[in-house]
Amino acid sequence: MLKATLRSFLAHKGRLLLSALAIVLSVAFVSGSLIFSDTVSRTFDRLFASTAADVKVGPKEDLNEAVPSGNIPTVPADLVDKVAKIDGVAAAHVDAEVENITVVDDRNEPVGPTTGAPTIATNWYVTERSPVELTSGHAPRGPGEALLDADTAEKKHVQIGDTLTVLAAPGSFKVEVVGIATFTTTNPGAALVFLDTPTAQSKLLGSEDVATGISVDAAPGVSDKELKARIAGVLGSTYELKTAGEEAESSAAQLGGFLDVIKYVMLGFAGIAVLVGVFLIVNTFSMLIAQRTRELGLLRALGADRRQVRRSVLTEALLLGLVSSTVGLGVGIGLAFGLIALMGQIGMNLKSTEMVIGWATPVAAYVVGVGVTFVAAYLPARRAARVSPMAALADAEIADAGRPLRLRAVLGSVFAVAGGAALVGCASADKTGQAAPLLGLGVVLTLIATVIAGPLLVRPLIRVLGGAFPALFGPVGRMSQRNALRNPRRTGATAAALMVGLALVGGMSVASASMTKSFDQQIDKTLGADFIVQNSNFTPFPREITDKVRATDGAGLVVRQRFAPLAVRLPDGKRVESTASGYDAQLDDVAHITYAEGDTATALASGSIAMDGDFAKEHGVRVGATLPVEFPAGRTADLKVGALTDQGGSDSFGMQGGIFMGLGTLEKYVPGGQDSALYVNAAPGTEPDTLRARLDKALDPYPQVQVRDQADYKDLVHDQIAVMLYLVYALLGLAIIIAVLGVVNTLALSVVERTREIGLLRAIGLGRRQLRRMIRLESVVIAVFGAVLGLGLGLVWGVAIQQVLALEGMTAFAIPWGTIVAVVVGSAVVGIVAALLPALRASRMNVLAAIAHE
Repeated sequence: MLKATLRSFLAHKGRLLLSALAIVLSVAFVSGSLIFSDTVSRTFDRLFASTAADVKVGPKEDLNEAVPSGNIPTVPADLVDKVAKIDGVAAAHVDAEVENITVVDDRNEPVGPTTGAPTIATNWYVTERSPVELTSGHAPRGPGEALLDADTAEKKHVQIGDTLTVLAAPGSFKVEVVGIATFTTTNPGAALVFLDTPTAQSKLLGSEDVATGISVDAAPGVSDKELKARIAGVLGSTYELKTAGEEAESSAAQLGGFLDVIKYVMLGFAGIAVLVGVFLIVNTFSMLIAQRTRELGLLRALGADRRQVRRSVLTEALLLGLVSSTVGLGVGIGLAFGLIALMGQIGMNLKSTEMVIGWATPVAAYVVGVGVTFVAAYLPARRAARVSPMAALADAEIADAGRPLRLRAVLGSVFAVAGGAALVGCASADKTGQAAPLLGLGVVLTLIATVIAGPLLVRPLIRVLGGAFPALFGPVGRMSQRNALRNPRRTGATAAALMVGLALVGGMSVASASMTKSFDQQIDKTLGADFIVQNSNFTPFPREITDKVRATDGAGLVVRQRFAPLAVRLPDGKRVESTASGYDAQLDDVAHITYAEGDTATALASGSIAMDGDFAKEHGVRVGATLPVEFPAGRTADLKVGALTDQGGSDSFGMQGGIFMGLGTLEKYVPGGQDSALYVNAAPGTEPDTLRARLDKALDPYPQVQVRDQADYKDLVHDQIAVMLYLVYALLGLAIIIAVLGVVNTLALSVVERTREIGLLRAIGLGRRQLRRMIRLESVVIAVFGAVLGLGLGLVWGVAIQQVLALEGMTAFAIPWGTIVAVVVGSAVVGIVAALLPALRASRMNVLAAIAHE
């Protein structure tokens, strides 16, 4: 039996090739994502471990910022002298480091990464742990000098002697590049500008009396933990103390978010490849077993029992999984290599020679590849084991096609009812926390129901979708339609591969279209300013930009917006951390806010706050109540609730609770903040277009700042939503590739199975062109059938997703009909492409050899 199994596997290796490709893709994405993330993690673990000070003294991190506020937490600079005198301290250094500043060259072009990595300005001092070393020029010696890292200098063509402008919170200033510093470790992708310590303190932090932290080196024989304890004994609990290990762990945790995005995206691709590949493998083995019915019957007649036949089929699947997993692992290593090279292009210089392939990677690769193949082949293997010796004389396809679909009808109905109930529960839920799990459950159950019941829908839908074929294409059209109807199980399984991808696209397209329409309505409803001035990455900007805007000829009212983290103790006992907005008193002139109670005047009054009405109701907050509020740096206040908003169920400004207050109140408890947005109206007598041109000219020295009107703001939101759609479309692309493989495989095996039939058709006059057309039409109707199922299911999902979005205030509903029509047309094209090779092969058959085929 083993020898027969091996011979059978080698005899059918061509027919198994396309199934193997689906496994290779899924294994490649799994192994590639693991290798890449492990490589990046180990590289940065070494970087953090080698560059972190033995102990770092910094300000308390008591509140998390949901959005950047522009406030720079600091400690007194003279703390360094106090720390330096502590027993066990070998050296202590003042740190003055600021992230996400903007640096421009003399052409006003940004100097720094444009891929999301920060531009960091910091003070220059040399220790054994410095991540860079001076390789040309000299160290900065005064307020007009700076060093630049070598990678940024090379990429932006900056040389020693060039002048740069640094845009920092206290204001902009010019520096001359007097030296180049080269990374001695992995460059994390950031741009680094080094200043001397007094300049860094005054120009970046606004005062030489403050620092962002104190880096402490331990004396020989003193451990980090011991030194931390000694410093804590002197400084108390006023400051945040971290050892090198804790600092490295914290930095790695921040990096983990970036790595998780890449890992989950790649695992999403792997999941789609696995899911769609299952249908392909099941279909392939089912067809191979149907074609080998006579062979299996003869094996049974020669004495093979059911267990041996089942084991034979599963052994073939095991061999397919092993070979495909091995190839997929190799492709995954190549994929990881490509990702590492891509990271190098965007500034993160990883070394491919240090690629990490941990033990978990090959284990995961073979578990996915072999496991999926084995599981997918199990049902066909059981079917093979039931072949009786007498089946050697029976027609395989008729025997398979004639089996009733009652069990599928029952199971499909059960899953459909359960999934439908979950989606109805999702739609009727009044909280997102309740709706989201029901949505996920409903999506999974309805997908399973559609896959199980798909063959039941083949006959009614194919008759409709292919109903025009006989009239348009005559007997060839009628035969193509009947071929698709011949085996509902096979047609359903083939179409299911395409259905999964299109269901995902349909659901997400409805969700994105609804989100886009909702945001457009929200912008129209709430935004009343002529223009909004913001940084392109929404970070706060220096105060001089506000002054430039106010001084622009034709600028009328300018309303500032700032953010600050806070924590509110609510009447129900809960402590909620959020980010609050602060506004100038003329907010009503640039925004339209609907209030459930109170108004803008009471909301922005000194010592008052406002919040979303639904949030307040949930936590028992009433207008006039006084709430304890915590601000950064340990500042606390009791603020009065002056107003409650009613913005259609959404948080007023996108943060939990929709909390906002007057800018005077915010400045009192969070002094020295930076503006995050300016809402600008044209002065009387000035046309908005004229003001925009003047604003663009005034802000030309600040390339990071954008001037947007309502249309621009809508385009910005649309672009952000589109990013999500691009990922969905990429997943669709992968699903389509594998679905095409499935259709090709099904048609190719079907041609082999119908060799004699094709020969007879050719003998009675069917031309080669007619034969190719028949196979193409069969492929098209199967592909369109999959598209109809997928889009129908996707629309149901989209409606449920929109109900969840409505709980967050996005109440508009939209169906992107253009996308749906394009998908259906594209599916027909997919069907035509998938049929090219099988149709060509069928048309080249020798008629007499085909008739004599057994």
